[in-house]
Amino acid sequence: MIRFSLIILLLTTIVQATPKPNVLFISVDDMNDWASPLGGYPGKVHTPNMERLGKLGVTFLNAHTASPVCCPSRTAIMLGLRPSTTGIYNNGQWWRPHLPDTVSIPMYFRQHGYKAIGAGKVFHHTAGFNPPDQWDDFQRLVFKDDPWFRGNKLNYPWSMHKKKPSGYPFSGLKDTPHEGDWGAIPGLIEINYDDSRTVDYAVEVLKEKHKKPFFLACGIFRPHLPWYAPRKYFEMYPINKIELPETPEDDLQDIPTQGRKLSASRRSEFLNIKKHGKWKEAIQAYLASISFADAQLGRLLETLDKSIHKNQTIIVFWSDHGWHLGEKNHWHKSTLWEEATRIPFIISVPGMTKGGTHCYHPVDTLSIYPTLIELCGLKAKKNLDGVSIAPLLADPQMPWDTPAITEFKRGQCAVRSIRYRYIRYSDGTEELYDHSKDPNEWTNLASNSEHSETIKNLSRSIPNKFASDAPSKGSYEFDPKKYVWTHRKTGKITSGNKR
Repeated sequence: MIRFSLIILLLTTIVQATPKPNVLFISVDDMNDWASPLGGYPGKVHTPNMERLGKLGVTFLNAHTASPVCCPSRTAIMLGLRPSTTGIYNNGQWWRPHLPDTVSIPMYFRQHGYKAIGAGKVFHHTAGFNPPDQWDDFQRLVFKDDPWFRGNKLNYPWSMHKKKPSGYPFSGLKDTPHEGDWGAIPGLIEINYDDSRTVDYAVEVLKEKHKKPFFLACGIFRPHLPWYAPRKYFEMYPINKIELPETPEDDLQDIPTQGRKLSASRRSEFLNIKKHGKWKEAIQAYLASISFADAQLGRLLETLDKSIHKNQTIIVFWSDHGWHLGEKNHWHKSTLWEEATRIPFIISVPGMTKGGTHCYHPVDTLSIYPTLIELCGLKAKKNLDGVSIAPLLADPQMPWDTPAITEFKRGQCAVRSIRYRYIRYSDGTEELYDHSKDPNEWTNLASNSEHSETIKNLSRSIPNKFASDAPSKGSYEFDPKKYVWTHRKTGKITSGNKR
């Protein structure tokens, strides 16, 4: 207790003695634990800039997403509220008309004297998720030269692509995966890829002088599907050196029906990839996309290092969730297993974090909002679901008993401690894995009476109540020009176009 009090006193003293720090808030999309700081891939992964950032701060080796799906994950991070609180459980729900009075991270920083600037995918990227009143300035993500989003394809011999396939996520054609494509875009140089343009915008912001402290969010889209990257990143990973994940044939035999059902939605995609002999090629494309995203991170770090903001800018680097590439016979995200929940998560705080340190305690992305408030000396915000991990930044080895929590769909949850993963599905069925002996999660221990006390302890962290599903996007008439939502039944109007 005395040690914890001294850490808080140190943090308070640092905050009071210095001007408000800037925040560089960097996200990547669908990046799992294969990046080199986490070591989840058996081969070499080229992510030198994540390693560089790690040398400036604390790398959290047991960090997990709030939800293994883009919209609920990003909504949870940006609002500081779990899906079980907001009812935002999938990509087909708008948060703003459902929670019009909720204050997001950029809004909160604006209210406390910051200039909030953003680019790329920060909130979910499609229309209606990122209201203009969140920001002072924002450059949205535009897939200008992206073949898949233009209704074409580069790869996937079975991809008879349609711009908006019916029967999402599949078009109804047996072998057509959603967003299924990869490769180097012919004739497109690296500086013209969409992520390069996003980072261009952020780089210019970092070069400028600012009258106010800034909160700068830069959302890098890779390695999200489709896996387009310049050719040189593919060449970093020769096909003959690609390592395939181990996938025991009986891996799912001890999984409850509900768990198998959730993962089955993407199994046909995995089977198609294997059938066409494309498994290694797909992994190569994913790795290439990781390295391309890492190169964009490097541009941000290099610019910041040369700028006047170098010694007064907090850096937070995170992924919205992980990704399966065959582990547990699954392809994609959308599970409560380790590969879908574990993420890269690095924080650097000038004058506070000891560079090159690792934290093994479990943390989740609900910690980001309260941590930034504390680090920047802002007024504490009530009713956030997460807890600040600022003490862990000062002392990554201090005692810590708060687990990481991940929710997927209503009533389903995973709890990750430093040793165990516990999963409970909406029908009450369970999974338990001991990561000290079973890092691949191949043996479900939930039915073993020897672990009943462990399950009892971990289950205390599962939310007591899961909010009802928020209305679907179809419940609203959305005007993208005025940025106004009108509820089709009640007529209630919500505007997001004020600054």
